[in-house]
Amino acid sequence: MTSPFLRNRQRKLAAQSGEAATAHMPKPRDEKSATGQEYAGLKVRLHDQLRQLQDVESHEARIPMKAQFVKDFAPWVDGVIEADKPVEDEIVMTSLVWSIDIGEFERAVEIGEFALRHGMSMPERYKRSVACFLREDIAEIAIADSDAVDLPLLVKIDSLTADADMPDAAKAKLHKALGRAWRAKADAFDASDDSAPAGGEAAYVSAALDQLRRALTLDKKAGVKKDIEQLDRRLAKLQESQGNGDPAD
Repeated sequence: MTSPFLRNRQRKLAAQSGEAATAHMPKPRDEKSATGQEYAGLKVRLHDQLRQLQDVESHEARIPMKAQFVKDFAPWVDGVIEADKPVEDEIVMTSLVWSIDIGEFERAVEIGEFALRHGMSMPERYKRSVACFLREDIAEIAIADSDAVDLPLLVKIDSLTADADMPDAAKAKLHKALGRAWRAKADAFDASDDSAPAGGEAAYVSAALDQLRRALTLDKKAGVKKDIEQLDRRLAKLQESQGNGDPAD
């Protein structure tokens, strides 16, 4: 367990390291500097932790290990983000991955937003870009468990990664997740809610359809055709009800 003194020291050194990076593109730290030496020591610990994870076959058993590792590195990651400068950092990027794995999606998006802003790269072992990793992996979790990721966070991820280059099938997954999240909003629609949209339930259904149709355009195998058919029928009934003067909002 890292002491409060060491956590504070790591955060300050990480921030100083970022402040020293003046180029617009991320670059490695000076290994001879105090921050470079601190980073080198932390990387040794990181690689030891990666080896520990490799020795555990159970994905479930790895979760508490990753949660502790993320906590251990949090002061360093906070310092790097606080500096808000471009610098390559394997610890920061691995913390992004582990944050997703343990369900800390807001933390993952915080790190991802920082990394995207500064053009940082994922460690080579992950084989994908920051945007693709952030978008695809969180979308897959949201598709598997509709309660796992809040709609506003999915919307933010889409905003952060919409223009990034990645396989269309990977991009489609977030549209699928968004579509189903908007459908859930329609299912829970309450006309008496002050925050209800002007279009009522139909507005949520339309938003869901927009996302699902985009997913299908990007990937014909996205698995959203039945969703679209069901929502098309639902929207038609809602519009018919409104046309007959039956209030829908």
